[in-house]
Amino acid sequence: MIFRLKSYIKFLVKSILQPGIHSPFIYGLVSQCFEDTSKKSWYSQIQNYRNSLLKNKTVISIEDFGVGSKSLHKSKRRVSKIAKKAGISLKRAQLLGRIIAYFNPKEVLEIGTSVGLATSAMSCTNPSTNVTSLEGCESTANIAQEYFNKFDLNNIKIITGNFDTTLTEVIKQNTFGLIYFDGNHQKEATIRYFEQCLSNVHNDSVFIFDDIYWSKGMKEAWQYIRHHPKVVVTVDTFFWGIVFFRKEQVKEHFVIRT
Repeated sequence: MIFRLKSYIKFLVKSILQPGIHSPFIYGLVSQCFEDTSKKSWYSQIQNYRNSLLKNKTVISIEDFGVGSKSLHKSKRRVSKIAKKAGISLKRAQLLGRIIAYFNPKEVLEIGTSVGLATSAMSCTNPSTNVTSLEGCESTANIAQEYFNKFDLNNIKIITGNFDTTLTEVIKQNTFGLIYFDGNHQKEATIRYFEQCLSNVHNDSVFIFDDIYWSKGMKEAWQYIRHHPKVVVTVDTFFWGIVFFRKEQVKEHFVIRT
């Protein structure tokens, strides 16, 4: 908690001291996507999905391959608590949906389904977008699939198993326009998955890393990623690190409050 608080204070200072955004690409992303305050028809779908999970008192057994939530360390957890403590917030889910709408990728990969809150946001924005989601825990994958069926989110495919195996196979078989990393909040695993996915990138690829200030190790992983020679533009929103590979851009890093 102290580490995250100190990191957030430093983030705020950097965002204040940062000069104006001169990159047309990032300016467009901020003004047309991050700061878009118009109501979207799919916002209600995200909220209904979330509200339904928050009412689910079912207790399930969890097999956690990563760090998981610091609030949820027990092997048996209530679905409502997973949604509340470990799931993406409504505000972030809406932003994630807007990012999908803005870049309009045909194929999206999510590493870490959990109970499907972020997955639903990426799915309902555009039904023609195909979402492949990897989950290590069979119990949470089953809950997510149940809710995808309930809310008619038919463009999602869940693959269950250890990421070290499933990610390798999925990357070989598909090319993804956007990859959302939210499955293992550890430095070594994050870097490993990042490097595996590099074989999949093209000029318009977008990588989003969740909780880049979760711990000292995650911050170190983020620093490694943003300085990688294949990475061109990065955006630090504190809760996400967003990565672009656009060769026509100069290498640049932005700190942006959303």
